[in-house]
Amino acid sequence: MIKESELRSKDAVSSTVVEAGDYFMQVVKQGQTFRILDLEGNQAADTLFYSADDPTERYSAMDTIREQGNVYLTTGTQLRSNENNVMLEIVADTCGRHDTLGGACATESNTVRYALDKRCMHACRDSWMLAVAEHEEFGMTKRDITHNINFFMNVPITEEGGLTFEDGISAPGKYVEMKAHMDVIVLISNCPQLNNPCNAYNPTPVEVLIWN
Repeated sequence: MIKESELRSKDAVSSTVVEAGDYFMQVVKQGQTFRILDLEGNQAADTLFYSADDPTERYSAMDTIREQGNVYLTTGTQLRSNENNVMLEIVADTCGRHDTLGGACATESNTVRYALDKRCMHACRDSWMLAVAEHEEFGMTKRDITHNINFFMNVPITEEGGLTFEDGISAPGKYVEMKAHMDVIVLISNCPQLNNPCNAYNPTPVEVLIWN
């Protein structure tokens, strides 16, 4: 559901531009609101969420889909953990829907989806592994990389129940905004994928803004 935010960018307590292929890893406190802004359109922001108090509690696509009865995420969606606790709620969304089934690009999926010579192209899983390695304070390893959300990514479900990767439905200036219901570690890989039509074969920056 399309819903615009009443928050103003100039009132944000922090603003970070994340280049394509880079990552964002930061704690968003309970009660804070944060926005992922698609600066140039049709970019994919592959995102993981963890409880800051105990990272073994993390975003669960299964629990989120089951509780809302919808595979797409948009305004009003409560993002639930593997303990079925509400971690965040989408409070504004100008894109309309977001994917939580397609998974993230990796060297293995690059090979399977595209070609053997694409295997070594940079992928979101690489960005996440770099993030956890560079932020030892969170006590996480590659074992903690699990279900993710692909914000702005267009992954329609076919009548047969399969998935397809199609051109993006976002545009410059589109955003999704979430309010934290607990202290959460937000880990974003701003997708560098050059082979997926969802970003028009042109990875671009996103911006992350946080309000108290």
